[in-house]
Amino acid sequence: MLDDRAKILLKALVERYIADGQPVGSRTLSRASGLDLSAATIRNVMADLEELGLIVSPHTSAGRVPTPRGYRLFVDTMLTARPLTLDALSAEAGEQAPHLQPDQPQRVIANAAHMLSNLSQFVGVVTAPRKASVFRHIEFVRLGDKRVLVILVAPDGDVQNRVIFTVQDYTQSQLVEASNILNAHYSGLTIEEMRNRLKTEVDELRSDIATLMSQAVQAGGEAMAESTDQLVVSGERNLLTVQDFSNDLGSLRRLFDLFEQKTQLMRLLDGSSRAEGVHIYIGGESQVVPFEELSVVSAPYEINGQVVGTLGVIGPTRMAYDRMIEIVDITSRLVSNALSVK
Repeated sequence: MLDDRAKILLKALVERYIADGQPVGSRTLSRASGLDLSAATIRNVMADLEELGLIVSPHTSAGRVPTPRGYRLFVDTMLTARPLTLDALSAEAGEQAPHLQPDQPQRVIANAAHMLSNLSQFVGVVTAPRKASVFRHIEFVRLGDKRVLVILVAPDGDVQNRVIFTVQDYTQSQLVEASNILNAHYSGLTIEEMRNRLKTEVDELRSDIATLMSQAVQAGGEAMAESTDQLVVSGERNLLTVQDFSNDLGSLRRLFDLFEQKTQLMRLLDGSSRAEGVHIYIGGESQVVPFEELSVVSAPYEINGQVVGTLGVIGPTRMAYDRMIEIVDITSRLVSNALSVK
């Protein structure tokens, strides 16, 4: 536990480092904190904070910078985000905020990512709304010996194809029989509901047809899951101008690899979607964010009260967290309003 004096000094140090990007010395900290303390007293407190792993001295500098643990304590206990009004955000966003209209969900998502990037001057990310894996129609097409094309049509007309390799060979008439059964009795169900019903009803079907159906449901679920795992990223080039990254080509290369693959980002943002409100992930404090120099501020967004995706800002650990919280929080509400049925 830190005493009040140590908390004030740590808060002042973090805020000064975020603002200037330079290690903070005792003289600067004395002015920034407003405390009437001698330089020797401040150095002693800084030594205590360093021993606790909250700050560190980079290289041979006399100043100190926050560690991931120091940032975490600052964010959790010392940060006070002022409420940002919708009008204020719209004024900053210029013409982008009015474009968050419900005409086309994909356009809303793209505009939201662009707005997050422009307002933060970092990277904006938005996961596309997760759709329930529901099928309206299914067809099987024989491609050759033990190879079958599964064609799944979703209620919104989206078509997904997947080739499956079967244990036995099927004639086209057998494939038509299987698709007729599925279309007659399972149309409108989610893939998960189909899977559960097939488990209980499989005894009533011929084993060869049941096996084919089970394979088709598995393949269909994978195809639909792939179609919904979409991530929109905007503003990666902003990181080229960030001092914390621009001097380290190795860090930049790792960051751009992260944005290129997107899988790790999807896993990170998926964790945010299971919790309420804004969440902050600070690099280096866990395996959630893979790079010590990187932080993520994210929040889920909803459609008609149901969480369907996540959005956020990705930038350097040295970011103005209070400002990022405001941007992410109100953007999530704008997107939720734009996508929900009025």
